[in-house]
Amino acid sequence: MTRAVEYDVVVLGAGPAGENIVDRTRAAGLSTAVVESELVGGECSYWACIPSKALLRPALARADARRVPGLARAVSGPLDTAAVLAHRDYWTGDWKDDGQLDWLDSVGADLYRGHGRLRGARQVAVAGPEGEQHLLTARHAVVVATGSRALIPDLPGIAGVRPWTSREATSARHVPGRLLIVGGSVVAVEMATAWQALGSRVTLLARGPRLLPRMEPFAGELVAEALREAGAQVRTGVGAEAVVRDGHTGPVTVVLEGGETVEGDELLMATGRTPRTEDIGLETVGLEPGGWLAVDDSCRVTGHDWLYAVGDVNHRALLTHQGKYQARIAGAAIAARATGEASALDTTRWGAHVATADTAAVPQVVFTDPEAAAVGLSLADAERAGLRVRAVDHDLGKVSGAGLYADGYRGRARMVVDLDREVLVGATFVGPGAAELLHAATIAVAGEVPIDRLWHAVPAFPTISEIWLRLLETYRG
Repeated sequence: MTRAVEYDVVVLGAGPAGENIVDRTRAAGLSTAVVESELVGGECSYWACIPSKALLRPALARADARRVPGLARAVSGPLDTAAVLAHRDYWTGDWKDDGQLDWLDSVGADLYRGHGRLRGARQVAVAGPEGEQHLLTARHAVVVATGSRALIPDLPGIAGVRPWTSREATSARHVPGRLLIVGGSVVAVEMATAWQALGSRVTLLARGPRLLPRMEPFAGELVAEALREAGAQVRTGVGAEAVVRDGHTGPVTVVLEGGETVEGDELLMATGRTPRTEDIGLETVGLEPGGWLAVDDSCRVTGHDWLYAVGDVNHRALLTHQGKYQARIAGAAIAARATGEASALDTTRWGAHVATADTAAVPQVVFTDPEAAAVGLSLADAERAGLRVRAVDHDLGKVSGAGLYADGYRGRARMVVDLDREVLVGATFVGPGAAELLHAATIAVAGEVPIDRLWHAVPAFPTISEIWLRLLETYRG
């Protein structure tokens, strides 16, 4: 028997983006149901941001300590692997979602566990784990927040190898003796940093000419240099042609283009993401299953006035904080439209119902050693956009606060200035502790703060933030 229930809003997916939709629509007084087939809290909480940072923090703290006079000898030994993994397990709630359930209860949202599929306009059919069936009807909006999964290329032999993806890399219970990583972007370099620090011998194989290809070139160069110094092998410009595993649990061999082979005990494929939209009923509303969902700036799916998509599925910015931001924007838009205030939607460039930051001020931190942090446009991106820009560079290690932070501090900073408007359109910082510089840059880019006004934002001495003064001095000449 199918149980039919009506709500104002139905959300497919209870990850961070879905949870933020729930929060905003419930705060607006709308009745909201959320459907989740796995754990409430989503990929970020259990297999991505949270566990990866729990694994990385000890590695980065030890690296920082080793660069401090008087402390380096005290942290000369290996990491306590069992303690690191236990700390990670704590932060994932041992892969249980009890805490997230308490939050859903506190806001008054209804949770349906099971697989949800669209069944025409404004309807979601849910198949529960015990065979129960529900038909949820949304009076105002259905929101797709199903996220993405790791993309595994169709290499010969890949099925028999049973490779790690980001999920296995962040939840593994043992340290592989030799870890092969195929890829050169964020997951690849972060997991190379973490597992190398935990004792694995890492070999990273990137098809492109450099690591972190979406950031300024110096970011990938500094990260690659540090990984090599830590003992990892980093090879760029190499592609995998095939993979094979010896038996069920034996070593893995990657065959490179040209015939060379590389062997390891586990293989992590970190080669991109694909949307989790292949089996959610998109075909019942005239959309192509398995694809990214095109949306407008309020995250409403093109051609469907009742359907929204937030987070990874819309491919605007595959970052947890951007998905949550989109959900805040979409939640406000859904509430305004549901209450008959659609005419009051603020659709100006930085309006309350427009996800402008997705294109103008996306911040990202890569938690490697050194950290790489960027917001807005790189120099190459700005030039491709047709802007008349100037890149201003400075050695982070020459800032007094950086020298006090760590002996031999190595890092670099760049700001990209729109010369016609005299505002920042992008900034990148690479160095130990550089992540904490990023929000100031994000405010400057999103707020379009004039360079002349930034000159009056005095950085405290002696901090690494003094880099702002050095960049402005360089710009002003």
